[in-house]
Amino acid sequence: MEDISNLFDPKYISPIQEAAKNIWHLLAYDPSAPMLFSSGLFWMLFIIFLPIYAMLKNRRGQMVLFVVCFSLYFYYKSSGFFFLMLIATSMVDWFVSHIIYRLKVRRARLCMMWFSIIISLSILGYFKYANFFLWNWNQMVEGNFQPLDIILPVGISFYTFQSISYVVDVYKERIAPTENWLDYLFFLSFFPALVAGPIVRADYFLPQLERNERASNADIWGGLWLIIIGIIKKAVIADYIAQYNDLVFDEPSLYTGVQALMGVLGYTMQIYCDFSGYSDMAIGLALLMGFHLGINFDSPYQSRNLTEFWRRWHISLSSWLRDYVYIPLGGNRRGVFRTYLNNFLTMLIGGLWHGAAWKFIFWGAMHGVGLAIHKACRPVLSRIPDNFLTIFIGWSITFVYVSLLWVFFRASDFATSVLIIENIFRDFNPAQIPQFFEARTEWCVMMIILIICHFLPQQWADVLQSLFIRMNWVLKLIIFLLTVQLVVEFMSEEVAPFIYFQF
Repeated sequence: MEDISNLFDPKYISPIQEAAKNIWHLLAYDPSAPMLFSSGLFWMLFIIFLPIYAMLKNRRGQMVLFVVCFSLYFYYKSSGFFFLMLIATSMVDWFVSHIIYRLKVRRARLCMMWFSIIISLSILGYFKYANFFLWNWNQMVEGNFQPLDIILPVGISFYTFQSISYVVDVYKERIAPTENWLDYLFFLSFFPALVAGPIVRADYFLPQLERNERASNADIWGGLWLIIIGIIKKAVIADYIAQYNDLVFDEPSLYTGVQALMGVLGYTMQIYCDFSGYSDMAIGLALLMGFHLGINFDSPYQSRNLTEFWRRWHISLSSWLRDYVYIPLGGNRRGVFRTYLNNFLTMLIGGLWHGAAWKFIFWGAMHGVGLAIHKACRPVLSRIPDNFLTIFIGWSITFVYVSLLWVFFRASDFATSVLIIENIFRDFNPAQIPQFFEARTEWCVMMIILIICHFLPQQWADVLQSLFIRMNWVLKLIIFLLTVQLVVEFMSEEVAPFIYFQF
């Protein structure tokens, strides 16, 4: 047997050092490759995480500490040492929530709530909007302020909204603050929902943590089903159809009206598959751990009006805006004009939340205008009978309106957005559609299948999920392996980041 001292021989040290260096490089933060749910590294770590989590489940304190550590590491792999800011935010808001809870004077409680909100919004404002305001200031006064060297932490918009809602709910006595800080950090840093939502509400999530129930078989297999669906949506569909969409949005002047229209339709479905795919994976991962996050998308392109669209699209954000912006502004309690104005202001804030650019403000404002118009037309619309024609017209107007606004959301600037829309309306020749289908048959087939699946009744999806839950584990394994094979077949050169990572 070879002497163990040989391991210290110089000829052994170099390979050991090289292996250690490779492992460190893999596990350390790489700003060019944040850890994604669709990456191999995440699933390797999650496979290690899950059995340890299961063993610690009955020891609540140890389980909470373990999940918090994993969540913070996950955030470190996504945003580097900004995980320390997440910890600081949780400490401040946890202490403030306890002060609010113990104070008896309403004015003092209100001051503490606003103290917390202002701190949270100030941090978000600096990282997300400082350069935007500097740019606009330079434009207005011909200033020469140079842009700041700021890196936007991934997911800061999501966990900031969660933290604000927690403090507000404590102030309004909807919930009591958590007894210990670690429980609150668990809620705020819970890795399935940390970097791109859903925006988790404390009154829904914290009671589940308190009960600490194990995942049922239905939760486990239902969670796995959602993960499979999410992977297909993101890594197979969204990433594949994005390859053509990106060409159109990057160089719109090179494409005809038909090609531009296909690019717009492609992005309309891409952003849905990308974001709802992430949400499906996040909700599925949480189910494997015994936590329910609700639903975040409900076939939004089936909507017959804009109000319905926002009840189906990014449900956690739209409900947050309703409860913490629209209703505090007065909701529909202060007359017709104020109702329309409150809708407009709420969506304006929603647009600004998405990004520090005028295109996002315009996108939000136009959704606000659309919501106000729909509400103003309700007395007339309520007298129109529901039949196939009226339903189709309502759906068509909504879908076209939403799709055209996605152009401003995706394009690099207003000029590009206008050029794409002009191409569609000025240079549209239906005779080119067969040529486009022939040139991009695989893309078109995938889009057709996707659109058909999107418009199938929800009951059909529920039946498929129930069948998956009940089927033999061998069939489940085959479905999972087929999913992996699909990802390999359609995968581009590198894993594309989720669209909502930038928000």
